[in-house]
Amino acid sequence: MLPSALAVIGFSIMLNLFNAGVRKKLVDSVKMKRIMKETKGWQKERMQAFRSKDENKIAELNKKSKYMNKMSMEMMQMNIRPMMITIIPLLLIFYFLMPTLFSYTVAISPIPLNVIPGEWFALTCTAEKMAIDAAAGVGPYCNTENEIFLWAWYFLTAIAFSGIIMKVTKTSMNE
Repeated sequence: MLPSALAVIGFSIMLNLFNAGVRKKLVDSVKMKRIMKETKGWQKERMQAFRSKDENKIAELNKKSKYMNKMSMEMMQMNIRPMMITIIPLLLIFYFLMPTLFSYTVAISPIPLNVIPGEWFALTCTAEKMAIDAAAGVGPYCNTENEIFLWAWYFLTAIAFSGIIMKVTKTSMNE
């Protein structure tokens, strides 16, 4: 089980690095930072004017509203471009691999991770699922309770490593 878990972690890191590389190539980070700084400053100023009920300041800031909306749209487009390039290969990988690998387990959790009710988003094996599979003559996909499914392990590791990789590659939107 450990080699599979490590392979999924490696795959997750590889895809996160690929996403960061595409983002670094396609997004003008200097322009993005400038736009973010400008729009945040304008939003902060506008909120202060609304809180203080300064009608003159609100009117003055509303004149800049069209320009700020244009800047926000430009920033959204800059973020969507790399996502559109990276999502297509990712969806193809998961479309072809997920049906065959969906029910395999790669790690064991000390606690159940099924926080969303219903069976359609189960991250770990449950005793009920194991009993149903055994009764139906399917599997066994799970040997013990709380084993983490491959797709769930990828999901968790991708989230865990994405922030780290974005910081290391300086592709975070907060920088």
